Amino acid sequence: MVGTLLQETTRTTSTETIDETPAKRPVDFQQTIPRSLVHRAAVSEVFVTDLNILGPGRFEVGAQWPRRHGFFGPRTPASHDPMLYTETCRQAGMLLAHRAYGVPLGYNFLSDHKAYDVDFAGLATDCRPVDVVLQISAHDIAYRGKNVGGMRFEFDVFRDGEHIGTGSERWRCVSSAVYRRVRGEHFAATPFQVTVLPTVEPATVGRYDAHDVLVAATEQQGHWVLQFDPDHAVLFDHAVDHVPGMVLGEAARQAALLTVGDPHALPLRAEFEFRSYVEFDAECRIRAEELAPADDGTRLVRVDFEQNGDTVMATELAMRLS
Repeated sequence: MVGTLLQETTRTTSTETIDETPAKRPVDFQQTIPRSLVHRAAVSEVFVTDLNILGPGRFEVGAQWPRRHGFFGPRTPASHDPMLYTETCRQAGMLLAHRAYGVPLGYNFLSDHKAYDVDFAGLATDCRPVDVVLQISAHDIAYRGKNVGGMRFEFDVFRDGEHIGTGSERWRCVSSAVYRRVRGEHFAATPFQVTVLPTVEPATVGRYDAHDVLVAATEQQGHWVLQFDPDHAVLFDHAVDHVPGMVLGEAARQAALLTVGDPHALPLRAEFEFRSYVEFDAECRIRAEELAPADDGTRLVRVDFEQNGDTVMATELAMRLS
């Protein structure tokens, strides 16, 4: 598991911040925050707009979902993509780490676990960009020496004052020097090391373009191989030395779509457990299995990613059929 690679915790606290000055002003949606604070290279990929520090371990973050997005959709004419919500939470967490907790911009972040639950009605498109407010609390703050080494964020998202979803993420961060030692020979890896395989037909996973498809068929039913375009402008927005969580999350969604047989189903709930880095230079197998339906009628799908004989990521998605 990724969490076993680094010894980082020397003390913990539930809601400790570096800057605890409360802010009373309304959240601003007029412009995005600097792209470096959310680890994106393109300004067009930044969704977070503002930060209010409400008190110890309590924050409010503004974000705007674009009317349309080249990768995130909307996935159906009537609904935004739930994965856009997960990316919004990721960006909000990065912003808090740097602005509220003083994590240097050069640090590397490792996600151990994330989950979300969003209402279908809250994803409705409205022929305009959508302003959302995330209320966030910080817990289980860990330190490496005097520096913040990780924590857990809990998210509540509001649209027009209505609560539409929840989320959580547990992450850690390390300096570039520590990260270099941990990654070893993989530190200089690039996505162009991947073996190119033909993907499934885009329409079967709700896509129009083949470069957005992340799964390649195998001879075994319910099994695929992770496949991606290393030059994808969104998935590989900036240089990385391992497969990003965004790629794994989207591949899990596509495997779930193939499993339920509905290319336009929406993953309204999901939980991701990241156990190890997924490398570029070895095949990553994807195995999906449908579970018993949830009480709300969504179809539950378990998706496991395996590389070099180990499960490197496990996820469960609740799919609402179109």
